[in-house]
Amino acid sequence: MTKRDEEFNPLKNLRHDLPASIVVFLVALPLCLGVALASGAPLFSGIIAGMVGGIVVGLFTGSALSVSGPAAGLTTIVLASIGTMGGFESFLVTVVLAGMIQLTLGFLRAGSIGNYFPSAVIKGMLAAIGIILILKQVPHAVGYDHDFEGDESFTQSDGENTFSELLHATDFIHPGALIICALSLFILVMWDKPIMKRLKFSGFLPAPLIVVLSGLGLNAIFRSSFPNWEIKPEHLVTLPVSNDIGSFLGQFTLPDFSAVTRPETWMVAFTIAIVASLESLLSIDAVDKLDPFKRTSPLNRELKAQGLANMISGLIGGLPVTAVIVRSTANLSAGARTKTSSIVHGVLLLLTVFFIPSFLNLIPLASLAAILLVVGFKLASPSLIKGMYKKGWDQFIPFAVTIIAILLTDLLKGISIGIMVGLLFVLKTNFRRSIISANEKDNYLIRLTGDVTFLNKALLRQTLRDIPNGSKVVIDGTRPSFIDQDIAETISDFCDAASNRQIKVELKQSTTALNPIFKA
Repeated sequence: MTKRDEEFNPLKNLRHDLPASIVVFLVALPLCLGVALASGAPLFSGIIAGMVGGIVVGLFTGSALSVSGPAAGLTTIVLASIGTMGGFESFLVTVVLAGMIQLTLGFLRAGSIGNYFPSAVIKGMLAAIGIILILKQVPHAVGYDHDFEGDESFTQSDGENTFSELLHATDFIHPGALIICALSLFILVMWDKPIMKRLKFSGFLPAPLIVVLSGLGLNAIFRSSFPNWEIKPEHLVTLPVSNDIGSFLGQFTLPDFSAVTRPETWMVAFTIAIVASLESLLSIDAVDKLDPFKRTSPLNRELKAQGLANMISGLIGGLPVTAVIVRSTANLSAGARTKTSSIVHGVLLLLTVFFIPSFLNLIPLASLAAILLVVGFKLASPSLIKGMYKKGWDQFIPFAVTIIAILLTDLLKGISIGIMVGLLFVLKTNFRRSIISANEKDNYLIRLTGDVTFLNKALLRQTLRDIPNGSKVVIDGTRPSFIDQDIAETISDFCDAASNRQIKVELKQSTTALNPIFKA
C-alpha cells in the first residue's frame, strides 16, 4: 500500500466521513422526494434511487467525493416517459435498459468524453448551480413551498419561473419558517468560525444536524406557545410511512418486462442513458476540480458504476440515478475524504425511512433550505467569479455565458451553449496536438512541442496519470507560444498531488510564452 493509499484509507478517515454522511443525508432527503414528485413518480422511488446511488455507486465508483442519486435534470424526461410508456412499471424497464447501455459505454471507454469539457464551462456550471440553489431556496426559506425541492429549471412545473417565484414568495412569508431559517443560517455561519472549531464537539457534530434539531425544537415551541407561527405539515418533509416490514417492502415496485419489445422502450432507454451519462461525467469533472487533494476519477469506471446502479434501481422501483453536483458539493464542504461518506448516506436513507419516517416528517423545509443556501453560496463564491475574471476574457466569457444560459434554461442546454462559446475562443488559437513523453527507468520527460489547448487535456492527463510513484519528471514547456488554461490547471493539479506520490517535478517554460502560467 502506497503512502497515498494509506492516507485515504476509509477506516482512518471515518472521523471525517461519518459527519459528512449525515450532512449529505439531510441534503439528499428532500431532494429525493422533490425529484420524485416533479417526475410524476411514487415518492418512494426517489428514496430508492437515493439509496442505490449512495450504496451501489459508492461501492463501485472510483470517485472519492461524488454522491449519486435522482437528478432534477431528468425530471422532464421521466415525466414524459412515464406517459409514453403508459405506466410506472413499464417505465422501470427503460431504467434497467439505460443502465445496461451505460455499462456498455463504460466498457467501450466512452467516459473519455468527460476530459473534453472546458474548465471555464465546468466552473460556470458550478457557479450557476450555486446561484440557482440560492434563488430556488429563498421561497422555501420563508415558507412558500409551491415548487418542488431540487428544481433547477428556469420554467417551473407550477407555471412560474425562478424570478416570478421569488416575487410571489414575498406575499406568503411565514414568520415561523423565517425565524427557523434565520437561526439555521446563524448556526451554519458560526460553525465555520475559528472559535467554534476550537471546541472538540464541533469536529464530529455536523452543523446541519444541529440546524435540523434546532428547527424541530423551535417548531415544537411554536406549536405549544405560538400556534400562529407553527409550521404546518405541508411545509415539512413528507415521507411515505410504513407500519411494518410488509408495507415497507410493498413500496418497492417491479418492472413490467413485457414492455421490452416495444420500440419506444428502447428510444426512452437510450435517451435516459445518454443524458444521465453526460450529467454524471459533468459532475465528476466538477467535483475533481473542487477536490482539495487533486484526485482524478476514472471516468469509464464511473459509467460502469452508474450503469450498474440504474439497473438495480430500475429492478426495485427507483428513478434513474446520476452523479449529482449539489450532494457532492455538500459532501466535500462537510469535510469528506473517501467514498465511505456516500455509502453511509445511502445506508442512512434506508434505515431512517424504515425505522423513523414519522420523525423525519417533522423536519421543517426551512431548516433544509438554510443548509442548501450555504451550499449555494460556497459554489457561487465571489472569489470564484473574481478569479475567472482575472484569467482573461477567453476564460471569463465562456464562464459567464454558461452561468446565464443555465439560469435561463436548464443544466444540459446551458452547458451545451457554454461549450459552443468556449470552442469559438479555442478555435481562434493554434491547437496542434503536441505532447510527447519519454523515459529512462524512473526519469520521465514530458515535452509540449507546440501550442496546447483543452483538446490536448485527455492525452496529458493520461500521460501524467501513468507516471509511476517515486519517479522524477521534467515538464518542458519552453517551446509553446501559448498554453491553454486547462493544460496549465492539469499540470498544476499534478504538481500539487506529486508530493503525495513521492514524485519530484521540474518545470521549464519559455520567458516569452504568451501565457506563462506554470508555477515552480
